[in-house]
Amino acid sequence: MDSDEHVRRLDPEHDTAALKALTHPLRIQLLGLLRQDGPATASELAARTGESSASTSYHLRVLAKYAFIGEAEHRDGRERRWRALHTVTSWSNESMESSEAGRAFVGLARRRQVEHLERSLARHEADLAAGRLGQEWVEPSGISDLMPRLTAESLTELWDTVAGKLEELTARDAHDPRAENVLLLTAGLPLAPPDREDTDRQGTS
Repeated sequence: MDSDEHVRRLDPEHDTAALKALTHPLRIQLLGLLRQDGPATASELAARTGESSASTSYHLRVLAKYAFIGEAEHRDGRERRWRALHTVTSWSNESMESSEAGRAFVGLARRRQVEHLERSLARHEADLAAGRLGQEWVEPSGISDLMPRLTAESLTELWDTVAGKLEELTARDAHDPRAENVLLLTAGLPLAPPDREDTDRQGTS
């Protein structure tokens, strides 16, 4: 699943223009829709996002310029269809932290992921209610907000373990007709104790 042809790795030092292009809420949303739902035209994406076709068409061309998307097979000759060129955009948080553009992109991308979760929750509930998803999906679906105490090394190990298991299961289910697209949004955000700032200030006075 995470082989090179499916992953777009961003480097803030060499991909400055691409990063700047992607640091736009609508472009991130358009790229996400193409990855989630497959190829689409500017008009189709305009209907899904509430934007004008002119706006989505412009932003799609920008995404294409920096090789996030490309032309898909056309159903007819009337309007261009677009497809995502990669299933995942990845980066090094440490590298991104070194530049203003990198920090801006990471912050925006994370907030767009939270918004994606909110939209997907509403869609999931509607799909269950309308019978578009079978009852077998009721029990395994869910959101968890665990708060384990971990070291930085353990959190890194947890990410690697989840990625490895996900790759294994995705490969196993690739040709199973029962499989559906599943939004798996994971977060590992360490939180300092609320009194740490005051303690640190007292220690330096």
